[in-house]
Amino acid sequence: MCGFAGFAGPGGERDLATMTSIIRHRGPDDDGVHIDDSGALPVHLGFRRLAIIDIEGGHQPMATAEGDLVIVYNGEIYNAPDLRRALEQAGHRFVTDHSDTEVLLHGYREWGLDMLERLNGMFAFCLYDRRGGRLVFGRDRFGKKPLFYAETADGLVFASEATAVLSHPSVPDGLDRTALVKYFAYGFIPAPLTAHAAVRKLPGGCSMVYDLASRRLSVSRYWEYRMVVDDRPPGGPDEWAEELRELLDRAVERRMLSDVLVGFFLSGGIDSAAIVALAARHRDPASMRTFTIGFDEPSFDESGYAADAARHYGTDHACRTLNLDTAAGMLPELLGRLDDPIADPSILPTHLLSRFARERVTVALTGDGGDELFAGYDTFDALRTARLYHHAVPRPLHRLAEAVAHRLPRSDRNMSFDFKLRRALRGLGHRPAHWMPSWLGPASVEEVSRLFGADLSADDLYDEADALWRSGASRHDVDRSIEFYGRFYLGENLLIKADRASMFCSLETRSPFLDRDLVAFVSRLPASVKLQPNGLMGGTRKWILKKAMAPLLPPAILSRPKKGFGIPLSRWLRHLPQPPLETAARIGVDGKWLAARWDEHRSGQADHRGLLWAWTALATALSGSRERTGADRVEPETAGGAA
Repeated sequence: MCGFAGFAGPGGERDLATMTSIIRHRGPDDDGVHIDDSGALPVHLGFRRLAIIDIEGGHQPMATAEGDLVIVYNGEIYNAPDLRRALEQAGHRFVTDHSDTEVLLHGYREWGLDMLERLNGMFAFCLYDRRGGRLVFGRDRFGKKPLFYAETADGLVFASEATAVLSHPSVPDGLDRTALVKYFAYGFIPAPLTAHAAVRKLPGGCSMVYDLASRRLSVSRYWEYRMVVDDRPPGGPDEWAEELRELLDRAVERRMLSDVLVGFFLSGGIDSAAIVALAARHRDPASMRTFTIGFDEPSFDESGYAADAARHYGTDHACRTLNLDTAAGMLPELLGRLDDPIADPSILPTHLLSRFARERVTVALTGDGGDELFAGYDTFDALRTARLYHHAVPRPLHRLAEAVAHRLPRSDRNMSFDFKLRRALRGLGHRPAHWMPSWLGPASVEEVSRLFGADLSADDLYDEADALWRSGASRHDVDRSIEFYGRFYLGENLLIKADRASMFCSLETRSPFLDRDLVAFVSRLPASVKLQPNGLMGGTRKWILKKAMAPLLPPAILSRPKKGFGIPLSRWLRHLPQPPLETAARIGVDGKWLAARWDEHRSGQADHRGLLWAWTALATALSGSRERTGADRVEPETAGGAA
């Protein structure tokens, strides 16, 4: 896990040094630069390395022996050994012992951009093709590894973080109002938008080519997460469960390949416990280090379940507790570094967990992706009832139900009844394509409209989700909702959260559930084995995953209701400081209206947790981004020697 930065066009080594210094936390072990001013445009590539694979031979930027291809790359290619064997059989000669970076160089030479479809891993890279006179970029399927860029009048600037792009003198620092509106609607900013008008992010599953002579930029999609309805796997649920278990087992085994210590995040839920259980097939459990975070609020705390799971498998387990004081101390620095802001408060415990794990390991396996692939959230239970409600309840009666729900007493407990009811009714005020974003977003359509002083509709706010809902091959609500979770909630929110929370403390996290072969198999399974119907109130979520893991997991884990990695946000916001109102003026939102919402929340008159946290995260992130890009420039010699 690493970070890179670079540009084609005007600029010098000092600019490159500034960019790479900003992302130093992504790679504290090594650095390097490559500069070539012999082509149509000068090319500068900079790199920061967190050494995981082939520690001695994996220095970057890495070039072919002829020097015609040069790459900077962030991530891990888990099927690199297989690809290397295929390339060697095709006549390619490798210099490194087992570097996956060199596999990308030879893979591009052999297959061109078709290489992307062969990769099983998480990655973002920039490859300089000197003979072709172009820069070639790629990002993994779900977008686990970040890639930001800005087209300028004279060239292209790119990096693993938006702040590094903004630090280049040719990139202006202005805000994108459309992106900020989307942020409050979704809780994240959908690609290619970012909060910064000049900066874009390459979507997951896409490649990008920049022609150095014509200065033309083209983006292509090589993969998109979709349910496959006309190619079911052979057999039935018994065979599917067995194949699923073996695919997940291989995914775990691949991700334990490392030249440094590997640990495991463990919550006691089925996803993380499945990863630990399968890892124990390949390693002595006593040598496996597991980590969890607890809370002093019982309804949010899962540490007891995690401890039970650790005892069951015999791992070396450790736990720390996150409380309000710890959160308040972490918040300014953590949120201030989110240059691609997200409104997911679980970034706080995720970062504390990552920081805690980094004291003992450099890599950690997680259960990310299990809920999204297998319909694991409460919202999936609501789909059948929502469809009936949508057809049967007239608009006036719905408004009455909302008014009654608004008057219910408010609870700070995790996923309390009053919170779920109000959130459910908020979504049911819209058509089915908008249910998921409305249920998950931090602010309602009315709140976003009031905040920005504009007459906005659900069609304005959720047009990306609406297009995805309409364009899928499946007409099943569960399938289309799984696609939304995978494309947006996972790719644009959870994976960004995991990357930033872990890389801020130089920890690499790996997600076996996002394995290419596993995802391809699961996308072919019918919705009925992910959410097995059971009456009007939903069904058994993750049914096929539970069936697959039943031989390896204790019944207590298989039957445990999902809790989620939440924090006592509603209570904490009554004590956390409010961002200064002058930030609202810069962003272009109604600061007085926001201040009134703070007063209502602190007095207990209303629950504005989503809106207020989204505002806190955004205001802190933008202030932090401005401070970081305004820092003194770094002298060239600190960026390392030429590659």
